[in-house]
Amino acid sequence: MNMKTVVILLVLALATVFALVCVLLTKKEKVTTCACSELPGVAEESINGEKSNIFADLTADEMTQVVTYLRDNLDVPLRDALHAEPADNCIYYLDVYLPAKADALGFLDHGRVQPRRQALAVVFFGGQPDPNVTEFLVGPLPNPTYHRDITLRKYGQKVPYHSRPVMEKEYRDADSFIFHELSKAPTFLRECCEYPETNLTTLTTAPRGFESGDRATWFALFQNVFGSGFYLYPVGLEILVDHSSLNRSQWKVKNVFYNSRYYQGLAQLEKDYKDRLVREIRVKRVQPENDFASMKPPPPPPQAPAGPLQFEPQGKRYSVVGNHVIYQSWSFAFGMNVNTGPRLFDIRFDNKRIVYELSLQEALATYGSDCPAGMVTRYMDGSFGMGKFSFELVRGVDCPYTATYVDRHYLIESDTPRRNKNSVCIFEHDMGVPLRRHFSNVGSFYYGGLAKYALVLRAISTLINYDYVWDFVFYPNGALEVKVHATGYISSSFFTGKGTAYGNRVGEHTLGTVHTHLMHYKVDLDIEGTKNSLVALDMAFEPVQAPWSPEHQIHRPMLTRRVLDKEEEAAFPLNGKVPSYLHFTSSQENQWGHQRSYRVQIVSFAGAHLPESSTMEKSVSWGRYQLSVTKRKEEEPASTCIYNQNDPWDPLVAFADFIDNETIVNEDLVAWISVGFLHVPHAEDIPNTVTVGHAVGFMLRPYNYFGFDPSVKSLDGVYFTADQDVDKCDLNRAACLPKTASCAPSLPTFAYTGFQNLTGP
Repeated sequence: MNMKTVVILLVLALATVFALVCVLLTKKEKVTTCACSELPGVAEESINGEKSNIFADLTADEMTQVVTYLRDNLDVPLRDALHAEPADNCIYYLDVYLPAKADALGFLDHGRVQPRRQALAVVFFGGQPDPNVTEFLVGPLPNPTYHRDITLRKYGQKVPYHSRPVMEKEYRDADSFIFHELSKAPTFLRECCEYPETNLTTLTTAPRGFESGDRATWFALFQNVFGSGFYLYPVGLEILVDHSSLNRSQWKVKNVFYNSRYYQGLAQLEKDYKDRLVREIRVKRVQPENDFASMKPPPPPPQAPAGPLQFEPQGKRYSVVGNHVIYQSWSFAFGMNVNTGPRLFDIRFDNKRIVYELSLQEALATYGSDCPAGMVTRYMDGSFGMGKFSFELVRGVDCPYTATYVDRHYLIESDTPRRNKNSVCIFEHDMGVPLRRHFSNVGSFYYGGLAKYALVLRAISTLINYDYVWDFVFYPNGALEVKVHATGYISSSFFTGKGTAYGNRVGEHTLGTVHTHLMHYKVDLDIEGTKNSLVALDMAFEPVQAPWSPEHQIHRPMLTRRVLDKEEEAAFPLNGKVPSYLHFTSSQENQWGHQRSYRVQIVSFAGAHLPESSTMEKSVSWGRYQLSVTKRKEEEPASTCIYNQNDPWDPLVAFADFIDNETIVNEDLVAWISVGFLHVPHAEDIPNTVTVGHAVGFMLRPYNYFGFDPSVKSLDGVYFTADQDVDKCDLNRAACLPKTASCAPSLPTFAYTGFQNLTGP
């Protein structure tokens, strides 16, 4: 072969190699869409889950049927609550009326007759000689034929009309009244607050007075900055409005507060201002460039990378059918009370009931300030509507983008059912830390581990300025975590020189006021049945002589165990000492001879509770206790009620009365749990309080309930030894990921309709 031929062949070879390299470099791998697969056994379990319909929230059709029935059968004119005056009769709200526990268990566990489906209807009778609030049982659904007054049975007395929650119509009327009154101080408002050019808004407080029968509310005024948090822009003016009369023409201003001084009314404030007796602090109208309360982010740079995305490459590993959820060994029913928010029922692991009812009861916020609106505020959020104000969740922010979103219907302050679309989300979540693991470098070489996957059910309630993220987390080892994160805007007062005794200055005229958050839950545990006892387990050091060296002493830890016999023994003060281990035990034993139990473990940083010397403390007396365990009674379904907010001085439900020294050994028991934190707002709470560091809750953990950790049966486990080929998919599930996760999720188009049901800014 001559040299010319060799050169030609080399050139051709180089050209071929170059072409192949170009093809390889420019070839684009085809991206496939993740396929969804059905979970084995879900269809059969879903059929069994139909029984959970006895806990289901009312449907929109059922609500409509109940409204129609009441209009036809109460024999009084009913006005739509959306437009009702205080002196009118109206339907305030509807909810499902839950069956008695014995009836529910008879149906669920023993094949007895299904309990009748019924509704609770709360009706305001303002147009009666003796105005009152009446609660009716209406049934059977879906076609009601009867209604029964259950008010006396439930509360032991009539519900006073003055204790009714304030409806949106009453708030709108109060606003109209206040702004009419502002016309009496035009000079003062123009020079102190640039009003009317500045858009002002009001913020309510509660409770509304000092004794039973009062209905006088302090309203604080703020600059209403469009698209921003007005809560951070107080103008220093606060007005006490007496709206106790059912005739709006008789409402009146009882007091006015401005810059540490009180006035009899706006006219006096105007007069004193013109007489130069008022030291005003001029508040300038907020300009967009100076809006420190805005949550609007800066514009992103071009091609800014997106954050991480979690998705299920082979489809969801849980099932949601109606109000029933199945996830691995877990199953439960869920719902949303329009007042108290999320609630779960019939929580099972391996088809054995662990919890009959797990429900949020109340969220209390107690404020301090040197201004009247701040210093009187004790918000009981159940009376405002933690379920009503659980709005649509935002994909990719409030919950993972690919979560399952569920609508909730409610009927309150209107005769027409409304829908909060996508207001509950359910998703499986990689917690980013192993549930358990071990790397062995002693004896033999191996690795074993299990990723910490969990199912989360979440709802978020926006109560005026605050947002509460309610989480219920289900782990594969049989543990259940209940957690709440707090975020949203702080509530503020107008800053004066004495303000720092009650918080921190966070703006030119803004004092972030000290407050406590306290949330209360009901947990009706059923461990191997309804007959349980409460056991306290702790540790003490025992001094002993060393058997092999008697002249030396050893302090060895030993267990102390005590069965708590009475309710008083099981009532632990909010910030007092609680036994390290508290568990609900059954008479059944595991394979090692221990009573099968579940432990209650609380994580809380609560501030001090309202002193018992306070005239309103009894209405929130559940807050005295971090944990209290009582004998379950049908007549004690909840630790509070919506009427306690506006008459806390004579509460219809006083939780302290539940604790009456009854025996709690081998009884059907309920744990009542309080969790919370003290919040002293600071500069980093502007514009918004972050969830980091503002999470509290509790866990229900198996304690000798099983013979071993049930998560060892999880198919997600990873195990390999030093001499095995770890990249084999049949040996190590982690090795399967490059194949099973080599797809792109099919994401739904982003949409949001959460503003549609709002009646106005």
